[in-house]
Amino acid sequence: MASASQISRHDGKLLVLLPGMGAVATTFIAGVLAARRGLALPIGSLTQLQTVRLGPRSDERNPLIKDLLDLAPLDDLVFAGWDVFPDDAYEAARRAEVVEARHLDPVSDEMRAIRPMSAAFDQSYVKRLDGPNVKPTRSKRAMAEGLREDIRRAMGEHGASRAVMVWCGSTETYLRPSACHASVEAFEAGIDANDPAISPSQLYAYAAIMEGVPYANGAPNLSADHPALEALAVERGVPIAGKDFKTGQTLMKTILAPGFKVRMLGVRGWFSTNILGNRDGEVLDDPESFKSKEVTKAGVLDTILQPTLYPDLYGDLYHKIRINYYPPRGDQKEGWDNIDIFGWMGYPMQIKVDFLCRDSILAAPIVLDLALFLDLAGRTGMSGIQEWLSFYFKSPHVEVGHVQEHDLFIQHIRLKNTLRVIAGEEPITHLSEEHVYERP
Repeated sequence: MASASQISRHDGKLLVLLPGMGAVATTFIAGVLAARRGLALPIGSLTQLQTVRLGPRSDERNPLIKDLLDLAPLDDLVFAGWDVFPDDAYEAARRAEVVEARHLDPVSDEMRAIRPMSAAFDQSYVKRLDGPNVKPTRSKRAMAEGLREDIRRAMGEHGASRAVMVWCGSTETYLRPSACHASVEAFEAGIDANDPAISPSQLYAYAAIMEGVPYANGAPNLSADHPALEALAVERGVPIAGKDFKTGQTLMKTILAPGFKVRMLGVRGWFSTNILGNRDGEVLDDPESFKSKEVTKAGVLDTILQPTLYPDLYGDLYHKIRINYYPPRGDQKEGWDNIDIFGWMGYPMQIKVDFLCRDSILAAPIVLDLALFLDLAGRTGMSGIQEWLSFYFKSPHVEVGHVQEHDLFIQHIRLKNTLRVIAGEEPITHLSEEHVYERP
C-alpha cells in the first residue's frame, strides 16, 4: 500500500457508471443530487457522516472520514449507466416509486439528462426481465467491446478524469465457475466462443477492468469473483469488490448473530421470509435467479456462529430462507425472521423481527461509499480483491484460501483500520490505553 504522501490526489470529475438504472441506481443518484443542494442528508453513508478515531480515545481526535481522506466530494460526481429500458433517470425513479416528488422534482432537470446507454443483455440469464434498449448483438465479444467504447465515450462527454463502476442490475441465474474462468486467456477465448458460462455481468466487469475502472458487484451474480477476472484486475492494477449489497434481512442477521455468539446463546432455528414487489422481487420469482440470492444469504450464519467450534450451541441449526414476490409492496420490502434460541440449561426462547425496510434506501448509501472508497483504493495503488470492503456485502469477495468474515462489527473494525493506514495513522487495537501488555 502506498504511503499517504504517495497517494494520487483527487482532481477533476469522477464518473460513476451504473449497470442497471432501476430503483437502486436512481435512488442513489437522486440522493446525491439532493444532498449537494442541501435538500437531504446522505444518511447511511459512512464516507459522508461517520467519524474515525485516531490515536488514544483521550486524544479526542475524531475527524469525519471525508475530512481525513482525500475522497471525491459529492459536487465532483457525474453519472452514466446502462439499462434495458430507455427511460431517463427521472422517469425511471418515478416508475420505481422509491423517492418522493418533493425530492425528485427539484433535481428533475439533472436526472432527465441522464439517459441509459443500451445494455449488454441476454434474457436467458434474467428470465423475468426484458426491454428494448439493448445492444443489437448476441456476440459476447461485440458486447464487451461495445461496453468499453461506452465507458470511454461517457468519460469524454462528462470530462471525467476517472471512473468507477457499481453493478446495480438484476440478479442473474445461478452460475458456477467453469473452465473459461480458470485464467485470463481462457476467459478471453470464452468471450470469443460465446461461452454460455459467461453472463452479461461478467462482460461489464471485464470491460471495467480492461478500461482501468474499479468495479463492485452489488448482486449475487458470478461476476468478477473467479480466477480469470481476479488475475486480470491485479495485472491491470484495478481494485474490485463484491458481492451482493448487504441491506435488509441479511444486515439484521449480521447484527444479531454476533450478539448471540459473544453471549454463548444457542440457536436452534432461524426462519427468514421476504416479501417484496419491485423489479428485484419479480426477477427473484424465477427459481434460477433465486438460487443465486439464496446462496449469498445462506452462508452468513454458519460463518458467524461457527458450528464446528460450538456444536452444542449451533451444530443443529435449521436455517430456512424464502423470498416471495408480492407486487403491492413495491420497494418497501418486509423481512420477517423467527429465531429460536436457547439459554442456561437449554431453556428455549424466541425472537421475532419484522423489518419493514426500504431496500433501495438502504442500498443507495452503499453505492456511494463503494464508489468513493474504490476510487480512493485505485489512487492508493491497491489492486485486485478489496477484502476491507466486506462490510458492504452479503457474500464478501475474498482471496483464495481466505474465509469470508460476516460479523458486521469485525468488518467495520477492519474497514476503519484500513482507512487509518491509508491516512498514515496507526490502526486501533482496542487494548487498554492505560496499561502496557507484556508477557510475564
